Amino acid sequence: MSRITMREAISQALWEEMERDPAVFIMGEEVGVWGGSYAVTKGFYDHFGGDRVRDTPIAEAGIVGAAIGAALVGQRPVAELMTINFAFVAMDHIVNEAAKLHYMFAGQFKLPLVIRTVGGGGRQLGATHSQTPDAIFAHFPGLKVVAPSTPEDAKGLLKSAIRSDDPILFIEHATMYQVRGDVADGENLIPIGKSKIQRPGKDVTIVTYSKGIEISMKAADELAKDGVEAEIVDLRTLRPLDMEPVFESFKKTNRAVVVEEGWKSFGVGSEIASRIYEECFDYVDAPIKRVAQDEVPLPYNRTLEQAALPQADDVIAAVKEVL
Repeated sequence: MSRITMREAISQALWEEMERDPAVFIMGEEVGVWGGSYAVTKGFYDHFGGDRVRDTPIAEAGIVGAAIGAALVGQRPVAELMTINFAFVAMDHIVNEAAKLHYMFAGQFKLPLVIRTVGGGGRQLGATHSQTPDAIFAHFPGLKVVAPSTPEDAKGLLKSAIRSDDPILFIEHATMYQVRGDVADGENLIPIGKSKIQRPGKDVTIVTYSKGIEISMKAADELAKDGVEAEIVDLRTLRPLDMEPVFESFKKTNRAVVVEEGWKSFGVGSEIASRIYEECFDYVDAPIKRVAQDEVPLPYNRTLEQAALPQADDVIAAVKEVL
């Protein structure tokens, strides 16, 4: 095992897959000479060359459109969008082409495309650069949406995504690149579409993913001081959504809190709560609580930004309420 950062885990996954398969190449804004806006691809340009590490213009529709074309003719592009907010510029390509071409052509074409992008708030980048619109993209069948919370999952899921023949949106949280965790040395693929129990417990089920794991773990540590054992389920993938570990946990605890950084309205939490009610109604001992970002464009001011984002104290309050 090696203890590395999320940034290093993602970088290792990309490097190893590029070494393994010459069809894998990277394209995006500043991914080459500059080494990436988050330093994930630092050193790649010198090692792999400009043909496989391609700097692009500031044109997200062009980046995704070209990547779709490359995937259709047998390449395995990893297209980087500097933030998920810029994915709106390429929305038509992502949800009307990448997500649908395999289906519309009756399987005659494969689309092995990974779109790496960065989501979430907390870095004082203002309302238009700090959004968490994960649920919007997870709405569309044909597009897989992955959002890891640990370095181990980030590496294993990204390697699986690059080897997949399906289009995958791979969302990395902006504030988690320095998060450290143990990652197994050598080959370590993690299947896409499998949720995971990140912390066992018996009193309440907390369902979350990505940044939500970090704040839920902090909340669970505090709750444990009062004798409350929270079980934390990490979704890891929003589409396909693996609810079995959630159901199994809920049937044990009979109470649930769903934590997400996105807005509560029409969000991931709404979907999780609805499915629990539909499949586990006889086990419900308290209304399911949702913890999410306040329903405002995220403020620039740091104090206001942190006030609007979900925090560990919000999770603790929700758990105490369902208990």
